[in-house]
Amino acid sequence: MKKIMIVGAGLLQSYIIKRAKELGYTTICVDGDPNAVGFKYADYYKTIDIVDEEECLKYAKKMNIDGVITAATDYGVLTVSYIAEKLGLIGNSYKVCEIIKNKYLVRKTLAENNVDSVPEFYEIDNIEDIDKIKKDIKYPVIVKPCDGSGSRGIKRIDYIDDLKFACKKAMEASLSKKVLIEHFIEGEEYGVESFVHNSDVHILSIMQKTMTKPPVYAELGHCSFSGLDSKIESEIKYKVSKTIRALGIATGSVNIDLLITKDRDIYIVDIGARMGGNLIGSHIVPLSTGIDYMGNIIKESLGEPIDLNRTIFDRVIATRLLALTPGIVKEIGDMKDIQSSDYVYDLVLKVNKNNIINEYRSNIDGCGYIVVSGEDAKVAKDRALEIKSEVDRRIIRY
Repeated sequence: MKKIMIVGAGLLQSYIIKRAKELGYTTICVDGDPNAVGFKYADYYKTIDIVDEEECLKYAKKMNIDGVITAATDYGVLTVSYIAEKLGLIGNSYKVCEIIKNKYLVRKTLAENNVDSVPEFYEIDNIEDIDKIKKDIKYPVIVKPCDGSGSRGIKRIDYIDDLKFACKKAMEASLSKKVLIEHFIEGEEYGVESFVHNSDVHILSIMQKTMTKPPVYAELGHCSFSGLDSKIESEIKYKVSKTIRALGIATGSVNIDLLITKDRDIYIVDIGARMGGNLIGSHIVPLSTGIDYMGNIIKESLGEPIDLNRTIFDRVIATRLLALTPGIVKEIGDMKDIQSSDYVYDLVLKVNKNNIINEYRSNIDGCGYIVVSGEDAKVAKDRALEIKSEVDRRIIRY
């Protein structure tokens, strides 16, 4: 029985832990949270911060693993590549992952390879550095942590007076304390999920995204039907494939966000060398395509045969993050009728009595997810929003 190590054992990683168990593999997990939900599904686990490469490597050696992966989090990407390189396992190179984990280096690499042409972008690791570049900055810009995840610390800035404060908040959300300032591009945001096998890029899904209103940009949901015409979809697939090759990603899952302007120009917004979060990899892709996405991720890391053939062609799936009304939870109403609805695939509720619900500004403020199907994108997205609102109504606050 082969042993697969999963770096990260939170809610979104628990789905791939369970899938590995279903496929008959021995699961070994690490997470910095001793109460990580994924631990209860794992065969073996240890409380280790997933960015602690050496400690994770020691545990991997001790457990004599056959493969290593992460899912739905950027924080485990470097650790996975480090373990894979040290133990001679399948994975992307550490050097490649170092670039992907730094949004500035990604932007620089894509510019140097003529893949993307964002007019201006700067990296700073000291607030005072702003004074050196402020005369060159053309507003609006968007500020991001260079190694952030889950939309934390991202904000549009229209005036120089607000730039330093935004950079300070972005640094607080960054492990490296580095910030990317780049030209703001107006457009519709889409998500693209891909898989690399034998250096060939396979596009699994192009998804509509629902975002919060500016100046904060955080995901609220996805829909498996892009709504785009075949020409622009072909251009997206070409650009995504070119991006993946320029960055040197050789194996496994890739999650990309991109913008399409009113002039139909395509710009890469973000990239992760891992399965998408917010139930993209665990729910949207398999439910809308029939592809065993998580199974393929696991098997790819173990050098076993994979199957990327699509078996479902017309099912529209939409998700909605539970961005709920702020307050302290007094009581949670019965949700069984919602969960048993014909078009509801999953309702994930992450709040309990006496929990504090924060104003939604990033994924960390989300209280769960709803996953639904619909005859078309509008029906699916409307259903997801309606159910989100009904869940919100059934949660009583003090």
